[in-house]
Amino acid sequence: MSTDKSTALTTTPAIRPKHRHDGWTVERQTTFLRELAASHSVRKAAKAAGMSRQSAYGLRARLKGEPFDLAWNAALRCRFDALAEAAMDRALNGVEVPHFYKGELVHISRRYDERLTVALLAMQERFRGPQHYSSHPAAMFEPQEFGPLLERVESGPETWQDEIYARLEDNLPEVDEDEDEDFEDWEAD
Repeated sequence: MSTDKSTALTTTPAIRPKHRHDGWTVERQTTFLRELAASHSVRKAAKAAGMSRQSAYGLRARLKGEPFDLAWNAALRCRFDALAEAAMDRALNGVEVPHFYKGELVHISRRYDERLTVALLAMQERFRGPQHYSSHPAAMFEPQEFGPLLERVESGPETWQDEIYARLEDNLPEVDEDEDEDFEDWEAD
């Protein structure tokens, strides 16, 4: 798509409450997402954000399909490719298995196991996420684009719907006051 992501991020006004009732501020969300991308541990990421693991899953469930949810998937994909590459290496080259007899190394063999690779490649499909129409704001982001999605969580509205409403409001024609009075007079008749 030819839409410039950086322009879309900066032109979208932020429509967010100052304080969320659940404690998940924008700063906590971005801290959580950065730590999730680094550690792949929801527990560690929630702890770094000062929140519980359960509340993180609750927030994700409430914002299903929204920028936070897409950024969560992208954070998990950040290192998935490296993990898949390591698993492929293990499947192709095997793993050295030492054999000991009476405490001494007597032989080293290689064990090949493709089950891990097959399982990882099958899991990759789970992280793809839903496909969106090209007019939907989510269509500007690829599932693996963690950086732009993180910026969107930081600076954009919390939901895609809020972003669509903001765009519509920006594109509404201004009403001339004289025309507005004529409309009210017509309405009164």
